[in-house]
Amino acid sequence: MTWLDKLERRFGFLGIPGLIRIVIGFTALVYFLMYLNHGFESFLDLDPVRIRHGEIWRLVTYIFIPRGIGASGTLQPLWVILALWFLWFIGEGLERAWGPFKLTLYFFIGMIGTTIAAFFFGSKLSNGMLIASLFFAFARFYPDQVIYIFFILPVKIKWLAWVFAAFLLVGFVLNSNSYRAALIAAFVNYFIFFGPEIIYQTRHRHEVSTRRKRFEAHSRTADDTLHRCAVCGATELTDPNLDFRVARDGEEYCVAHLPKAQTPAP
Repeated sequence: MTWLDKLERRFGFLGIPGLIRIVIGFTALVYFLMYLNHGFESFLDLDPVRIRHGEIWRLVTYIFIPRGIGASGTLQPLWVILALWFLWFIGEGLERAWGPFKLTLYFFIGMIGTTIAAFFFGSKLSNGMLIASLFFAFARFYPDQVIYIFFILPVKIKWLAWVFAAFLLVGFVLNSNSYRAALIAAFVNYFIFFGPEIIYQTRHRHEVSTRRKRFEAHSRTADDTLHRCAVCGATELTDPNLDFRVARDGEEYCVAHLPKAQTPAP
């Protein structure tokens, strides 16, 4: 039993069933309020300065700010709808795989990490990295799940995750320290939940590869060959084109060194 299972047995009642659906509902509400009042999100974002002045609701409300801003700087309804649908899709999958408690714990660890990074660097950080950590968790459970990009192009989740990871890595190298902090903080939950499994799998693959190499090296030693010439010591490994015969004396010879005075045994 893992430490997560032990926590669930003791504190499972703290899990929030349908947590991601709740997040989606409030996000849709915030989008509607932003549509009515442009700039409304400025009252909800994760602003450490404002939080220190008593606006503590920002510790939670930033996760409800929708991300779908187009080139014009305005929220694009289609992208918001697609983003919320995709969030619902991965949220339902994670709740099936984990149950409410583990999903709730994963989500709140990501929130806490993002909040700490915001205070440490004094920056306004969004919920984007937190949502990304949910996606990568989903990819761990359902790597072969196929989705259709633009409802046309079929792509397995694992390949989409690799592409996304490459973009995040490039962003980590090129962007500011606040971006790096947000990325690391939001993915603390991922490494807490999946880190031991990743380390175990890496070690296991290395051990399997080492054993395979040892087996292949042992199986191809000269002592384990099927044929060996009693005169020159040639084997089927040293020359795959050689033919071997067993003479009347019971010894095996390659054709070139077969005793002429003896005929091969039938």
